[in-house]
Amino acid sequence: MPMFTTLEEAIDAAREAFIADNGDEAVVEQLGLQKYILQDGDIMWQAEFIDNDEESGECLTMLTGEAAQSVFDGDFDDIELLAEWQEENTLHEWDEGEFQLEPPLDTEEGQAAADEWDET
Repeated sequence: MPMFTTLEEAIDAAREAFIADNGDEAVVEQLGLQKYILQDGDIMWQAEFIDNDEESGECLTMLTGEAAQSVFDGDFDDIELLAEWQEENTLHEWDEGEFQLEPPLDTEEGQAAADEWDET
């Protein structure tokens, strides 16, 4: 799944992918989101829509049912979605393309990365 610099771009791409996979008539049951902080401090987002509540995707499920459908329909405020995000679910890039919930602090590089992440 590609990553995007804004939450809105990630949601738009997820909507397009959902329609391509499921058609225009499919009903959205879940919205999954994932926030990434890269080594350089940039923030990236991934989003995905899922058509049933029994499946799980690559991203953390954030909204279900009518709330997920509302976001799919474009009736959402990205500021409200950002306010709902729990920072402990953010993934940090440790090595190129490898992410984890917290940076390793047992190396000088890990501590430097953690210091940069704390600044964002």
